[in-house]
Amino acid sequence: MTKRVRKAVLPVAGLGTRVLPGAKTTPKNLLNVVDRPILSYVVEEARAAGIEHFVFVTGRGQGAIEDYFDANPEIENALEAKGKLDILAEVRRDLMQPGQMSFVRQMAPLGLGHAVWCARDVIGDEPFAVMLPDMLMAADTPALAQAVAAYEQVGGNIIVVEPVPEGEAHKYGIVALNGRDGRLTRMTGMVEKPAPGTEPSNLFISGRYILQPEIFGTLETQARGAGGEIQLTDAMASLMERQAFHALEYEGTTYDCGDKLGLLRANVAFALRRPELADDARAAIRALL
Repeated sequence: MTKRVRKAVLPVAGLGTRVLPGAKTTPKNLLNVVDRPILSYVVEEARAAGIEHFVFVTGRGQGAIEDYFDANPEIENALEAKGKLDILAEVRRDLMQPGQMSFVRQMAPLGLGHAVWCARDVIGDEPFAVMLPDMLMAADTPALAQAVAAYEQVGGNIIVVEPVPEGEAHKYGIVALNGRDGRLTRMTGMVEKPAPGTEPSNLFISGRYILQPEIFGTLETQARGAGGEIQLTDAMASLMERQAFHALEYEGTTYDCGDKLGLLRANVAFALRRPELADDARAAIRALL
């Protein structure tokens, strides 16, 4: 019987260089998509998948992330006094329960693998999710919930993937598969940012994982890889020699909010998904065009 996935690691320590100057004083994961921070959507996705504890891997100058998920009595009392209960409900929807979130410091920008390794003591000996918070996923069934359902079906490690835009495989981690039969397929390997023309498939790792705790032992001694960083893909490739990995081609659309155009696309797409905003947003877009 597989252990239930209760915890999620969210690496939020990145500097957000691709969205500067917006991320100069505001952590990139707190930049808005419509009227909520990017991170709010990711946490909502996690909760819909049954996540109970959130481990934020932070860097310097990111205390605003902790504050965002905490109560703000001044704002809440003012809204309540003015009878703005609908706005008050929106403000409170993201609040964490006591003990539901942990924060660990990465201390140095040594890569995604190192960020995940920093969460080892909080995760302990149980399977866990990794959610890249600048990858915002629009799906009728939340992406992580799809991954959890796949995990409950086959166990092991689940990597959420999707087709890479043509000519862009060299920017991403690409998976190799044992054939292809439906959306859930046994993996045989993966490579981080392959040279053009050498990619083993057209599916890239799109920012949601379910991993077994043995990955921490692999990361402990993982050599630096692409970009001089400790790559999570390298550690997963090593663990694959001992454990099963499956790629799940999820149903939905991913928006890279760490990129200026990706953030713009996300704002448009998520506005159009909001019933109370969709018509006006569509009209505004048409007027601009």
